Amino acid sequence: MTTVSAILFDRDGTLVADVPYNGDPERVRPLPGAREAVALARSHGLATAVVSNQSGIGRGLLTTEQVRRVNERADALLGGLDLWLFCPHIPEDGCPCRKPRPGLVRAAAVRLGVPPAACLVVGDIAADVLAARAAGARGVLVPGAATAPEETRRFAAHSAPDVLTAVRGALGVAAGRAPA
Repeated sequence: MTTVSAILFDRDGTLVADVPYNGDPERVRPLPGAREAVALARSHGLATAVVSNQSGIGRGLLTTEQVRRVNERADALLGGLDLWLFCPHIPEDGCPCRKPRPGLVRAAAVRLGVPPAACLVVGDIAADVLAARAAGARGVLVPGAATAPEETRRFAAHSAPDVLTAVRGALGVAAGRAPA
């Protein structure tokens, strides 16, 4: 197994509360353990990124600038990640970067200077795990409100109850133990 060099997080429902088509930075709320998960990854020298589908742009419900402002707010609340990437397309566009396709994961790996196999993708729906697999990365499902029950069952062996547990698992850090 390849050592993890980077953790790529989904945004909505993984790091921050899922507010459908959110274009308002004031509505950004980190999920429990998200800030700690990012800090833990960074304290271990891992690169961090967000890879997120933002189809609200393609649907005309959001602008790219609104998504950037929401991302900036989330970044500030989460303690700072290295990179934020998003796909603005709707599913029908067939875009190679839209999860579950591997484009966002591969692009993040390139920009972070690590091979996809050294990335762990943490997300709340099957598309996140499938994008990781398609890119040659590992994926961990953190079930939440948007996770279909069949996805939870399908990825039970590759899941964690929350984002902090997912990062601890990737690092081999026990709960309650201080970061090295």
